[in-house]
Formats: sequence, C-alpha cells, structure tokens
Amino acid sequence: MNAYRAKPLSFPWPPVLYGAAALAALFFNHFFPIPVANGPGWFAWLVGGALIFAAISIDLWAVKTLLDRRTAILPTRCATCLVTCGPFRFTRNPIYLGYTLLMVGIGLVTANPWFFIAAITAVALTTLFVIRNEEQHLLSRFGFEFERYCRHTTRWI
Repeated sequence: MNAYRAKPLSFPWPPVLYGAAALAALFFNHFFPIPVANGPGWFAWLVGGALIFAAISIDLWAVKTLLDRRTAILPTRCATCLVTCGPFRFTRNPIYLGYTLLMVGIGLVTANPWFFIAAITAVALTTLFVIRNEEQHLLSRFGFEFERYCRHTTRWI
C-alpha cells in the first residue's frame, strides 16, 4: 500500500496514552504521594478550573472544525483535507493540547503533582509515537501545502 492511502495510525493511541497517564498519576499519588504545602488553595482551584474549561473548549472547537470540513477526527482514518482554520490556525494539534491542559488542570484542582509528570510524559509519547506518524501521513497526502502549514503553525503552542 502506498503512503498516500496509508492510515496515520492503526489504533487510536492518544486517548489511551492520556488515559493511562491519568491512571498512573492517580496510582502514584495513592502509593507514593508527593506532599503539597497547604493543599489546593483557591488560586489553584481557579487556575485549574480555567485550564479544564479551556481544554474542553479547545477540544470541542477542534472537533467541530474537523466535522465542518468533513474530514477524519479519529487518528485511525485518512484525512480528506488539510484543516488550517479554527484552532488549527494556532497549533497543529489542538486536541492533544486540550488533553494536556486537562491533565494540568486536574493536577491543580486535586493538588496531585503526579498529573504534571504524567502530562509531560504523555506529551513526549504522543509526539514520538503519534504526531510524527500523523505528520508523515499529512505530508504524503498534502505535500507542499502541509509543509507551508508547518512553517507557519507550531506543533504544540
């Protein structure tokens, strides 16, 4: 099968990676808690809540943008068009950015530092094993147009 018809991924790894990272944060906090001075204060709750709200908003905006363009949302499907509008104007991976902000927000609200470590780990694994495959797929499908998009839009923020 040629690269043009190949799917970017054979399994939807990002939700699994971030879900496993969240479970690992809960597990490690239970068995190896990191002490936090005075627990979560009102400021941590406020910032964490804002991050959670922003994460959900970014994810919904990205999904709506993909649906409006009638292209694949799941990373196991081939893209039918290159989406460069909506949240994709600011980042090439708004859904994964939303997952990461959600992890950080939950970490702030629950005063669980393991969520920050889990978020960093999930970002690294997603970049290595998911985003690179997706970008290779988009490059094979859209060529120069995707290269130009990459020059003007960052991968994460």
